[in-house]
Amino acid sequence: MIAAGAYVPVIHAARPDRPDEQDTVDTAVDIAAALARLGHKTEVIDIGSDFAPLRALAARRPMVVFNMAEAVAGDATRADQPVRLMQELGLRYTGCSAAALTAALSKTASKRLMAASDIPTPLWWEAGEDVPAPTRVIVKSDSEHASLGIDAGSVVMGAQAHAEITAREVRFGGRFFAEAYVAGREFNVALLQDAQGVRMLPIPEILFDTLPDDQPKIVDYAAKWDADSHAYHNTPRRFGLEVQDPALAADLARHALACWHAFGLTGYARVDFRVTQSGQPLVLEVNTNPCLARDAGFVATALQAGIEYDALIAHVLDSACLSHSKAA
Repeated sequence: MIAAGAYVPVIHAARPDRPDEQDTVDTAVDIAAALARLGHKTEVIDIGSDFAPLRALAARRPMVVFNMAEAVAGDATRADQPVRLMQELGLRYTGCSAAALTAALSKTASKRLMAASDIPTPLWWEAGEDVPAPTRVIVKSDSEHASLGIDAGSVVMGAQAHAEITAREVRFGGRFFAEAYVAGREFNVALLQDAQGVRMLPIPEILFDTLPDDQPKIVDYAAKWDADSHAYHNTPRRFGLEVQDPALAADLARHALACWHAFGLTGYARVDFRVTQSGQPLVLEVNTNPCLARDAGFVATALQAGIEYDALIAHVLDSACLSHSKAA
């Protein structure tokens, strides 16, 4: 446990012109408030796109830097850069290493790593590749981890995949790809590092029961960020899987732990799953440093485990010290 009085700044590189980016700024403020309640000296620092404030911060030798740099000026492909610089500067920081962040930045690269590690994941096709008929697919950004670029129109038949990939690349920028759409249940597995290894938090299921029949059963951008949308209020979480179906819960935990080791994760992470109608878990993606907003899924699972918000922030700090002491 870090003694009270330590200097623990919170950094971000958000450009608050989108709801998901503004959420990063708001979360940084909430984390700083929690750190202050825990007795630490703290402040929120926007490190910008050139990271000059981060270089200046190194001279002040913080105990730990609380890393909330989920993207740099809206570019999720740069999320590993602040961590890489902190490693060069000898700063301790919360969450995953630069190598782990890099491994998870690209969803298609992540899928190749999962395939090489015998971790099940839905089939996928990149731009220009033929999708077998009559496959139904969901077209996704290769780098965004906040559902940017995903809406009801993202789910199409394979014959439309190439046109939809092209259209979304033009509209949103970056690279998109097509993933086989799994018409099944959706679960998130949150993992938290502690002195004993990795702790699995209670597993929530995302429910789609009240979505319209003609709407894909997905957590799209509106479901996450548009408080005026139907999906935002009709994709709730439900806990209790460990009691209702312990075999499935054990399968999800086993695959999540395999992702933890394959990606070299540290601190905290979340693994998202779809489960086929035959009961096969498939990993959708690995989320390094998942959102710690008070209404975020990771915080909800921690609360379900009896970990209040301030205690969770303290735990993340302790896991950072643990990770860096092991790496030293």
